[in-house]
Amino acid sequence: MENMVLDNLKRIAKALSVQFGEHCEIVIHDLTGNAIEHSIVHIENGDVSGRSVGDGPSQLVLDVFAKKTDSDLPDHLAYLLHTNNGRILKSSTIFIRNAEGKICYIFAINYDITNLQTFSKALSSFVACNDGDEHSPRPLTGDVNNLLDELIDRSVELVGVPVRAMTKEDKIKAIQFLNDAGAFLITKSGDKVAKYFGISKYTLYSYVDINK
Repeated sequence: MENMVLDNLKRIAKALSVQFGEHCEIVIHDLTGNAIEHSIVHIENGDVSGRSVGDGPSQLVLDVFAKKTDSDLPDHLAYLLHTNNGRILKSSTIFIRNAEGKICYIFAINYDITNLQTFSKALSSFVACNDGDEHSPRPLTGDVNNLLDELIDRSVELVGVPVRAMTKEDKIKAIQFLNDAGAFLITKSGDKVAKYFGISKYTLYSYVDINK
């Protein structure tokens, strides 16, 4: 049954990419296995983001992996992403569930609106996004190491002080943010995070568990 679902998603992806042209990237992530670093199993017009089959997840996909329950997780529609090559994408993420309600695939549509933003006043109804007060596009990368670096940077921004000046409580706050964001689902992320914050792996995981 899962193979049939995936085959149908691939057909829909192809149809959308043909319908909307080369600026429309369609990505399918497979969440049925454990290879989080290589979640992309199909992509159309991958030049839009520079990704390909076998690349890793975005932050949103990591969030899904990190959820213990996902039955009430809504689709994420019409939000902004920015790519490593400076493109701005209007994106929608659709969660494909099995009969038990568990997310098994993620179907993502990323439309390059970089040029359209120049004419945003005339095309405001097309490029309008549902991000509320969140105006800064989120990063999009196919390399989980880059994603981990981005999450570490965000954890430091959250605390508001450089690592060398962090107290124990500051480091706990930063590391718990990383845990909630799914950072430790990435292979060998514990080693990198521990080294970055100047603590042992034992201390790292004790900080993760401190409020459990």
